[in-house]
Amino acid sequence: MGNMEKYRCTVCGYVYDPARGDPDNGHPPGTAFEILPETWTCPECGAPKSEFEKMV
Repeated sequence: MGNMEKYRCTVCGYVYDPARGDPDNGHPPGTAFEILPETWTCPECGAPKSEFEKMV
């Protein structure tokens, strides 16, 4: 399993928190960002996964 770091959408500012996951889109809490499919998009604005950056 990947690490549990948060990632931010550079388009709208949505933060993907692995502790919360994205259950509305089939990714339960505990789902690391790295293992989300490449087809996953921001649940807020629809931006592709490639538009996310690791939060420091």
